[in-house]
Amino acid sequence: MADIIQLLPDNIANQIAAGEVIQRPASVVKEMMENAIDAGATEIKVIIKDAGKTLVQIIDNGKGMSPTDARMSFERHATSKIRVVEDLFSIRTMGFRGEALASIAAIARVELVTKRAEDKTATHIVIEGSEVKLQDQVQGVNGTNISVKNLFYNVPARRKFLKSDPVELKHINQEFLNIAIAHPDIKFNLHHNGNELYRLYDGNLKARLVNIFGKNYNEKIIPVAQESSDFKINGFIGKAESAKRTKGEQYFFVNNRYIKSPYLNHAVRLAYDQLILPDSHPFYVLMIDINPSRIDINVHPTKTEIKFDEERLLYNFLKVAIKQALGQYVLPELDFGSNVNFGHDKDRFNPLITQKANPTFNKEMSQLQKDNFKNWELMYKDMSNEKLDMETQPTTLESKIQYFDDASNQEVLSNRDPFQMHGRYIISQIRSGLIIIDQSAAHERIIYEKNLKLLEDKVPSIQKELFAVTVELENSKALILKDMLPYFKRYGFEIESFGGNTFIINGLPTNLELSTSLEVFIDELIDTYSDNRELQLGIEQNIARSIAVSASIRSGKILDVREMKQLINQLFACQDPYMSPSGKKCIVSIDLEEINRKFKN
Repeated sequence: MADIIQLLPDNIANQIAAGEVIQRPASVVKEMMENAIDAGATEIKVIIKDAGKTLVQIIDNGKGMSPTDARMSFERHATSKIRVVEDLFSIRTMGFRGEALASIAAIARVELVTKRAEDKTATHIVIEGSEVKLQDQVQGVNGTNISVKNLFYNVPARRKFLKSDPVELKHINQEFLNIAIAHPDIKFNLHHNGNELYRLYDGNLKARLVNIFGKNYNEKIIPVAQESSDFKINGFIGKAESAKRTKGEQYFFVNNRYIKSPYLNHAVRLAYDQLILPDSHPFYVLMIDINPSRIDINVHPTKTEIKFDEERLLYNFLKVAIKQALGQYVLPELDFGSNVNFGHDKDRFNPLITQKANPTFNKEMSQLQKDNFKNWELMYKDMSNEKLDMETQPTTLESKIQYFDDASNQEVLSNRDPFQMHGRYIISQIRSGLIIIDQSAAHERIIYEKNLKLLEDKVPSIQKELFAVTVELENSKALILKDMLPYFKRYGFEIESFGGNTFIINGLPTNLELSTSLEVFIDELIDTYSDNRELQLGIEQNIARSIAVSASIRSGKILDVREMKQLINQLFACQDPYMSPSGKKCIVSIDLEEINRKFKN
């Protein structure tokens, strides 16, 4: 019997390696930008065409490569940062050329022009599918210019699975920001299809964050700085009132490398636990400096996951550092030892403060408390005047409850009032047991179906703002909003561009009551819309869904009996009351038999 094991050709081996490292155009951007940083560049320019599918070009003013290094950088297992095994556990650089270049060259057409300061000419190399087509000397400036063209041109199955341009551009934008935030001392530019998305000047970390996220962040962020014999943490966190429903503006960096860590995120969230609502996410950019020998960055191909020697120690150190920053800059008198139990005591419905907090704490938080009280009191304004015409609905309230109850000839809803649990769930008795309603998911469904009806009516109802509101957004979000403006008008939004990344809001849909500031609402709305693009929804359906998610009541909102009944009635008047547009269950039923079983031996 013939032997069946054989060595793979280099071009196939490189394509397999590319599958591990190069998942999409954003992966190329990440690898090439990191290489430019390790080359000592002080200015890096990223040029993208068609969300990176046609072109990813990285131009830097770093030290460049010799002709030999330039050619060797495309070989498999070539690297400039590892000489012995021990180097694997003491890496602080990103990786100067090599490693990823072989993988990229296997699945794209790559052109490299690189020159060192001491060389008279630049080295020019063209590679297609791991095959060197050209190598010669040309005129060029100091630094490196790499163009990656037609990604996955020779792997059509991989190219077919790339997402739409907006989705792929979103991933590129995120990789760009991950690196740009970690290196505020370097100038960065990002261009897409001839449009400049970012122009970031060199400076300190705060200046970089304001440059990226907008001038209003200058007043929103709080410095964090703590140091011990084991760790050093510095960076910025957002004030409690700037927390949003959407994730995204949350960054951890370990030794200047972006990482993902749900464990450390939990530590941050716990530090904010008494200050923000349960479904809110605070802003943070935190730099952690640690001895490289105490971490393992090679647990994931893209090095975004890390193992720590003293993970629990770091968790507690991080939590304490953030609590101290919040205590110093937000609530100097806040007792972090108090135990807030959201939703049980109506007299302290506002979860932004604790009972033990000094009533004379700063004026800014006091005003925030008043604003939230006003928003929450108005959440169901005029709902008592709304008459649900049940005859126009496809089914009745009772028949939809019948989804959970088999009694077709009896009243299934109890006459007893519903009640709220933990400021999040509404419990109502039915004949066969009880139903539990997630108030936030239910409100999402209600708003979503109202939005769809607005599209059918063609004529939106607009409530003019007494004073126009000005909102400034980061570059990428501003571009998205500009594209969305014509569609927003159909829902009753009057928003106009005021130049650059600034917009003026003159009117909102009638009866749209917000539980956050208008600025935070618009920011969350764009984030949700951008996330929904991966679902490949139609633009109008995406906007309707995004508005519902961003405008729905939050967990922790205390409702009285009248509000709970109105919410239940409106939910069961919906076409589909069982699932929110974001995919969360609105209703869960528990029958009496199941409850009885819990009490049996």
